[in-house]
Order: sequence, then structure tokens, then C-alpha cells
Amino acid sequence: MGSRLLPFALATAALAAGAADLRRPALYLGLLAVPAAAAAAFVAISDALEGRPALLRAITNGLALTLVVVASAVRENAPHGAAVPPLVSYALAGALFAYLVPVVVWVLEPLRPPFGRTRPATVRATQTL
Repeated sequence: MGSRLLPFALATAALAAGAADLRRPALYLGLLAVPAAAAAAFVAISDALEGRPALLRAITNGLALTLVVVASAVRENAPHGAAVPPLVSYALAGALFAYLVPVVVWVLEPLRPPFGRTRPATVRATQTL
């Protein structure tokens, strides 16, 4: 099973390196995040296809993979010497948000009432003649 924290950590490091104006490390960290994000997405999708409860994780990891690829492509194709387009930061921030959605859902899960039962069931007595 692939690590779920590795693509998150690499995307965070790429965003931090980009914010610190370290162009080369940000580019390489973004490129390293692509295969890690792909591995996490493939594992999540295969878990969902096997019937495990991983649909949300599969969707968010697929979205994060797309955003990491977009950020890496835009950063690589930016003109040398010019400012990096803000789309790179937005895409990486969106990928980090997508990675955090399942964590937030997991934390809030105990607060959710069970489906189909919002009140305790009451039994009515029936009269027989």
C-alpha cells in the first residue's frame, strides 16, 4: 500500500519552496510529488473498485493528482527568469485541500447521526380482539 502522507508532504514542500522563491527545489519537489500522488490515487481507486469504503478518498486523490500535474506542468513551462504564474500556487493549495477533505470527514464522522434513524424507534402496542 502506498503512503498517503508522502504526496501531501511533497506538495506542501513544493508550495513552501515556491513561496520562498526557490525555483529549482520547488520544481523538483513538484515533479517528485507526481508519482507519489499517482500511486496514492491508484491505491485509493483500486480499494474503491474492490468494494472497500474508499470512494471519497479515491475521488479526492484523483483530483489532487490532477492538480499536482497541472502545477508541475505550469511551473515547468513558465518562462525562465519570469515570475511563476499564480496558477501553480492555486493548484498546489487545491491539492492540499483535496488531501485534507477525507481527514476532515473522518474527524467529523462521530458527529453525524446514523442514516435512516434520527429518533429512537418506538414500538406501538396493537390491540387484539
